[in-house]
Amino acid sequence: MTRTLISSGSPFEKQVGYSRAVVQGDWCFVAGTTGPDPETKAFPDDARDQARNALAIVEKALNDGGFDIKDVVRATYYITDASYWDVLGPVLGGVFGDIRPASSCIVCGLVRPEMKFEVELTAFRG
Repeated sequence: MTRTLISSGSPFEKQVGYSRAVVQGDWCFVAGTTGPDPETKAFPDDARDQARNALAIVEKALNDGGFDIKDVVRATYYITDASYWDVLGPVLGGVFGDIRPASSCIVCGLVRPEMKFEVELTAFRG
């Protein structure tokens, strides 16, 4: 079975030793992805904007691996403050409302204080 590594071009991929996504057969595993601004690479103050940016990054990784956002079967969301959940719900529902993957949300710290949202996905196209 062929294993394909999907890169987003981040210098941290080689430095830390990860891929944006790994395709193994009919499965695609997308690494935890935060939401910096695509042009400035700075993190927006609004958790919704971070979520939108992160979801665009993971959707591109899925597409690069031959998958579609509709193939997502599992989503794990990481937020740094439980109060973000109410404002993130409409953003997440806008993407996953009809797909309805199995999902979890964890309130935790992330590696940089400006990060408010991270998402990790698993997709299946069998």
